[in-house]
Amino acid sequence: MNQTVPASPAATADVRLASLAAWLESLAPRFGMMVTTLRPASVDASSRRYFRIDAEDRSLIAMDAPPQSEDSRPFVRIAALMRQAGINAPEIVASDMAQGFLLLTDLGDTTYLTALTEDNASTLFSDAIDSLIRWQRFTRDGVLPAYDETLLRRELRLFPDWYVKQHLRLELTTAQADSLDQIFTRIVRANLAQPTVFVHRDFMPRNLMVSTPNPGVLDFQDAVVGPIAYDVVSLLRDAFVSWDEARVLEWARLYFERAHQAHLPLHAGFEDFWRDFEWMGVQRHLKVLGIFARIRYRDGKPYYLEDAPRFIGYVRAVAQRYGELAPLARLFDELGMA
Repeated sequence: MNQTVPASPAATADVRLASLAAWLESLAPRFGMMVTTLRPASVDASSRRYFRIDAEDRSLIAMDAPPQSEDSRPFVRIAALMRQAGINAPEIVASDMAQGFLLLTDLGDTTYLTALTEDNASTLFSDAIDSLIRWQRFTRDGVLPAYDETLLRRELRLFPDWYVKQHLRLELTTAQADSLDQIFTRIVRANLAQPTVFVHRDFMPRNLMVSTPNPGVLDFQDAVVGPIAYDVVSLLRDAFVSWDEARVLEWARLYFERAHQAHLPLHAGFEDFWRDFEWMGVQRHLKVLGIFARIRYRDGKPYYLEDAPRFIGYVRAVAQRYGELAPLARLFDELGMA
């Protein structure tokens, strides 16, 4: 994290890093930057990279998003939208869209994931819930794409295509494939029955920064309009940290009460919201299992799959509580997914 990266193109074989350093050098007089302090700021599951650079009275973040694989326009547009909503998202200081370079304000180097403890979790999650509600209250028609049936199903297909086929090295039987398709239909039907709001789509502790105001929010470029429970699930049933069921229920109820006070479009009772939360979670957990497998086998980043058992546990627990999802638990048994 504190390794100095030379700014000279001759000093590195990383052509894009050299180009980024040259672009930053051209901006240095304007922002008082010291390009020789350019250093890695975070790891990303995509091909985006982030670097921290010192300026006269602050630090800034340089984002390298190769245009051939990353479209930075949604990031720029949604960052502005979030800031309009009162969310502490980074400000775009400068950009070169042709090269795929952005210069951003720095929200700090402490994520919720690294900061969370038993003692501070309730305070941090309270702040996160307030931020999420501000984002949901800002929902506007025709601004973001819809989290529709096509997208929900495409995400679910990542599970059989990548986790089952590529990771487990198994082919589903015809009966298993038919059963899974029926399960997907039930899940998507339940997801689409929810009220819709702006959805960050990855509102989890790894993408929230301990900041002032708290939290700073990152990784929002895939935002959509979709089921209201989605971001709450992302926050409370995370990829990298788990909480006991009593605390998840407590925080989910806290969200529900504050969301009602904010006049968000929720079902009347918490029990209905909790069912939405759980069924939305199954969609997300199956998707993430597929994504983690794809990141490993396509992108060569194996460590994400280390957290697969956490998601398997989430899905199994929910499938055991709802009779309509019992076939999913049986399928996990048949596939040896413990």
